[in-house]
Amino acid sequence: MKTLIIIRHAKSSWDEPAVPDRERPLSKRGKRDAPLMGSVLRLQGLTPDLILSSPAVRARKTAKLLAKEVKYPKERIVVEETIYLQGVQALVELIATFPDESKCVYLIGHNPDLTDLVNLLADAGIGNIPTCGVASVDFRVDSWSYITAGGGKLALFDYPRRHLPPAGAEPSQ
Repeated sequence: MKTLIIIRHAKSSWDEPAVPDRERPLSKRGKRDAPLMGSVLRLQGLTPDLILSSPAVRARKTAKLLAKEVKYPKERIVVEETIYLQGVQALVELIATFPDESKCVYLIGHNPDLTDLVNLLADAGIGNIPTCGVASVDFRVDSWSYITAGGGKLALFDYPRRHLPPAGAEPSQ
């Protein structure tokens, strides 16, 4: 069995609109949400054997914050150019190269590619993975190279707003 955890980077900052897309940092909300979702993954028992991240600053920072929560060494995070907006087919080809000894892999990147990937692999019908959203897809295969369209099962779809009170809501007493 293989488990692919597809994670959209946490909310990025638009404070400086002139900053190139690859260089945009996380916003305050993004810095809050990534550790929260790391805790959710840890509590679900979804600890990675491998973490791959897009080279974009916001994705790499998300990967580091998640890694800290799931106790994965941040120096072992693999930065992979293919994850940065190169399309779903490029992601499928990348997945086929994952080492078979890795049972659970985090893939941290961008929309629309990630939402399209989940829908392709698991026929999930997800309209949008929100920032720092997580989709866990299980495959009953022994090798990543055997993963095919529709061959996965969506096991978890979660995102930060499911765990936080609505903006402006009074904290419960």
